[in-house]
Amino acid sequence: MPICRLKYKLKIKLLSDTTFGRGDGVAGLIDQEVEHDIYGFPYLRGRTLKGLLSEECDNLIAVLSHHRLEWGEVACNLFGTLGSTLGTMAAVHVGDACLPDDLRQAVAFQIQDETLTKIEVLDSLTTIRRQTAIDPQLGTSDEGSLRSYRVVLRDLCFTANLIFEKTPNDEMLSLLAVGAMALRRLGSGRNRGRGHVQCRLHDSEGNDITHQYLNHFGKEIKEKVA
Repeated sequence: MPICRLKYKLKIKLLSDTTFGRGDGVAGLIDQEVEHDIYGFPYLRGRTLKGLLSEECDNLIAVLSHHRLEWGEVACNLFGTLGSTLGTMAAVHVGDACLPDDLRQAVAFQIQDETLTKIEVLDSLTTIRRQTAIDPQLGTSDEGSLRSYRVVLRDLCFTANLIFEKTPNDEMLSLLAVGAMALRRLGSGRNRGRGHVQCRLHDSEGNDITHQYLNHFGKEIKEKVA
């Protein structure tokens, strides 16, 4: 009997240039490259995205003055825990955040027909920025401090699948919505002005359900405090 998987989506719009860093560069070209697939499309790994969402939810739960343990349990059920067993595995699987499927498929055909190259695709969606450290006393750049990094261009939209093996309850979806709204910076350089994003939770039919579950979360908090 086939397993029924429920799919929600997290849509991420880049409000500023962003680096989905992969921890290395290209010798003689840049010091920090972005994560990209075999066709040159940048993407954010699902494992990284899941960690960012979990962190935002944990930060929120930490400041709750009432029923912190209850929402902490929701978070553990949703994202899993370290050393998870079959009984404590995460309820949600977070896929890679990618550009639209139809765009990637169309470009893949052109690459196979050799009318486009991977480098051309990557260059069309990214650019290279350079920065240097400034000596605070002299006001000049520090010798040898020039660094270059590739950034994904702002205004691009990425989508990650959120897959559940079982139907998530309202508390799980509420926490996901809150985490999505709270996630406003991601990628390398997010503390240096890069990686400003807007995230929204959508159902399988593409409807934005973020505010619906934000309201549910607020109602739950108020009722429990009262």
